[in-house]
Formats: sequence, C-alpha cells, structure tokens
Amino acid sequence: MKLEDKDFLQVVTNTPLVAIDLIVKDERGAVLLGLRKNRPAQGFWFVPGGRIYKDERVVEALARIGRDELGIPLGPEDIRFLGVFEHLYEDNVAGAPSISTHYVVLGCEVLQPVTLEQLPFSQHEDWRFLSVDELLVSKDVHPYTKAYFKENSETLALKR
Repeated sequence: MKLEDKDFLQVVTNTPLVAIDLIVKDERGAVLLGLRKNRPAQGFWFVPGGRIYKDERVVEALARIGRDELGIPLGPEDIRFLGVFEHLYEDNVAGAPSISTHYVVLGCEVLQPVTLEQLPFSQHEDWRFLSVDELLVSKDVHPYTKAYFKENSETLALKR
C-alpha cells in the first residue's frame, strides 16, 4: 500500500523506513548509478533502489523495485544478499524542515545483466556505469553508495 504524501511524511517523522538497494555491475565490474531526482540524496549519483510498502512482501517489493528502477522484475534467484545497512539523512522526501529520514536498507547485488538502454527515468535524471575506483573518489557519488564498496563501513549494520 502506497501512502498519501502527508501520511507518508508522518511515517518518515516517526519511524525508520525499510528499503532495498540494488547493486548492479556490468561485465567489467563497473557499478550502475543513477542521478537522483528526489530527496533524500537528490542530485547525487546513487545505486538504484526503493522502499518496501506496508503489507508488501519482500519478494513482491524486489519484483516491483526491479521493474521500476531497472525495467525488469527481480526474484530472489536474481540477487545475492549483501547485508543490512542504515542510511540517515537530515532531510526528507517533502523537503519539510526539521524532519530527518532513517532507512534500514537491504543491500542486494543483482545477478542479471542490465543495459543503460532499458533503464527508466522516473526516479533518475541520468544513468551511468562507474568503476569502483572512480565512484569511491567522486564527490558526486553519495557516501551511502560508496559505503557498499568500502570494508568496515560505518553504515554497515549487519553483514553475512
């Protein structure tokens, strides 16, 4: 169930959100990044992903987020679970003052091939693949995206 904007802002104000981030690599090992249109992380290059809706099973969310973000539905067989991460932002989707956003994120490596031509633009202004070395030094890549590629990252909550 997707909430109305005012109801969603109440949730953001009072609870953490649960999301899935998709780490996609091409045949060279470069990582897929999208230039975020929306808050939080607006204007940064970030891995694709999305939140899990109330009453939506994780497997259903994975299929929907894959379709919305990558143009292909994903199933459990299409990913490798990387761990649980936390993302804490000082802003929120509505840009409302004094309301932070807290995400608990399931990091998943996508095992299916993805091409730039198939990608939708609903959440991102542009797409690109960057090598891990390039993204780690770029000031335009969000620190939470960089954390997926750093050992002993501060954002890592749990890891298998």
